[in-house]
Amino acid sequence: MQGLLTALVRGVDGINWMIGWLMAALMAVMTVLISWQVFARYVMGDSLTFSEEVARFSTVWLTMLGAAYAYRQGSLIAVDLLSGLAGPRMAIALRVTVALATAVFALVLFRYGLAITERVMSQTAPSTRVSMGWLYGAMPAGALMILINSAAVIADCFRPQEG
Repeated sequence: MQGLLTALVRGVDGINWMIGWLMAALMAVMTVLISWQVFARYVMGDSLTFSEEVARFSTVWLTMLGAAYAYRQGSLIAVDLLSGLAGPRMAIALRVTVALATAVFALVLFRYGLAITERVMSQTAPSTRVSMGWLYGAMPAGALMILINSAAVIADCFRPQEG
């Protein structure tokens, strides 16, 4: 059982490693596009037609994937007064309860995010002419990552700590 939990955590951490690189690439794309947009607008007197839209799409994807990534890293704002006052067993119970509540929220977000993504698939973005499903797809993708990371958080609670 411990080996299965360790494999789950390592697998999820590997996925998060790839998500981290994807977020870095999205941030680089945003930086280049916005910098070029400013240069083109104020120096050349003519702006790009697609850069603002691509940057906006990237921001949405960064937000959804970043929330899942930050959740796994324990970087989100948390109120840990109760777990600080409780003993080790109660702290684990609280962590599992919060992870289960997060998983339920992620399931709801995934379900409705998928529904809205399917509804807007036929619509296209004004300047890039890509399906709006690419924009709205960030919601179920981020929710799925939150769900996967919730499983890893729960697995961390029940496996022996390394080191």
